[in-house]
Amino acid sequence: METGLFCAYFRAMFENLQDRLERSFKNLKGQGSITEINIAATVKDIRRALVDADVNYKIAKEFTDRVKDKALGQDVLTAVSPGQLMVKIVADELTELMGGTATEINIKGQKGQPAVVLVAGLQGSGKTTFSGKLAHFIKSKGGRQPLLVACDVYRPAAIDQLGVLGEQVKVPVYSEKENKNPVEIAKNAVQHAKTNGYNVVIVDTAGRLAVDEQMMQEIAAVKQALNPDETLFVVDSMTGQDAVNTAKAFNERINFDGVVLTKLDGDTRGGAALTIRYVVDKPIKFASRGEKLDTLDVFHPDRMARRILGMGDIVSLVEKAQEQYDEEEAKRLQSKMRKATFDFDDFLSQLAQLRKMGNIKDLLGMIPGVGKQIKDLDINDSHFKRIEAMIQSMTPDERANPDLLNGSRRKRIAQGSGHHIQEVNQFIKQFEDMRKMMKTMSKMGGSGRAMKALSGLRPPR
Repeated sequence: METGLFCAYFRAMFENLQDRLERSFKNLKGQGSITEINIAATVKDIRRALVDADVNYKIAKEFTDRVKDKALGQDVLTAVSPGQLMVKIVADELTELMGGTATEINIKGQKGQPAVVLVAGLQGSGKTTFSGKLAHFIKSKGGRQPLLVACDVYRPAAIDQLGVLGEQVKVPVYSEKENKNPVEIAKNAVQHAKTNGYNVVIVDTAGRLAVDEQMMQEIAAVKQALNPDETLFVVDSMTGQDAVNTAKAFNERINFDGVVLTKLDGDTRGGAALTIRYVVDKPIKFASRGEKLDTLDVFHPDRMARRILGMGDIVSLVEKAQEQYDEEEAKRLQSKMRKATFDFDDFLSQLAQLRKMGNIKDLLGMIPGVGKQIKDLDINDSHFKRIEAMIQSMTPDERANPDLLNGSRRKRIAQGSGHHIQEVNQFIKQFEDMRKMMKTMSKMGGSGRAMKALSGLRPPR
């Protein structure tokens, strides 16, 4: 999965912070210039919003002091309002606070040796799930054959879980259930990888409920034995400032290369994401949400900052679309649009591709100005399952020839899909209107615009 996709799981994470910052910027609306007087209240509100989001007070104060200094040193152009200028300054500073630019994972490996990625963190932080996601991520890029290694010798369930994840992503898992020495297991796994042609070794280590000396000694010993190319610390975003403290403790002992934030779809205030880079001076490399194995995203600080400030993330939206883009399929559909022969099978195929891109509300939230407008709307992917049920209740001939759908056929489709006849009629009318629009747009030479007509098809409620 190509990433940089900070979808609306970040919206849930930062929604309150975003609202607070927007209210802060309103203090400058209508002002002709930025002065020390009218910026004081704005900066104070921004600092309070950051602290409420679980950002350490010292960091929040340093941040807002930099914002204030930059703002007071700026001349407001005629075409730019003070509020707009403040948004830009805050966005730039948020980007720097979170690392400035995205940092790639190092899986080049030494000459003749597989690259080794060591995964560390507390128990329950999502290490094992992340290991499976990372294997999927690396494999999807092509040219790499990863091997997962189960080094959590204290929890048999962790070994079994990694085995299940490995099966799901079709990546082999190395384990030695009778061996209780994680250093030996890890070294044996690397040799196994070298012998069998695996060029990336992902080592899932044991965790504890809290940081303790035995845990630190063990992970330090594994790292010393492996000399990994990349050491990643996995942290549960929902633990707030505790996540920052834990990251600091681990970094002092194993000097990790990057941080992975997990469980970003939970009820968290976002302080960890904003300050962990500042405290440990190590980049956040990945952001993970949910249990699905394709929900691992490269962390882009600039895109995150734009999302927090409600400025959208068009770059990520385009990347998401490119992942699902099939040139041959696009040419075939364009031809069918011109001839007005776009049918229900075609629509079902496009709907499947759209859903692969992610949650519909998440995708809309990437469009500048839209996220704020739709945050209270119920845009649930389950609505589209109703459309799928209607189409799947049609015969192959009906799907290929929408004009066949007379009254009796529609009644049968309604019964087969569990919907009222009015809902079926509404859907078919919308589909017919969409086909006409697509044909018109296609003749005007805008296949891209024609595809936008798909978004106008509303699911029945």
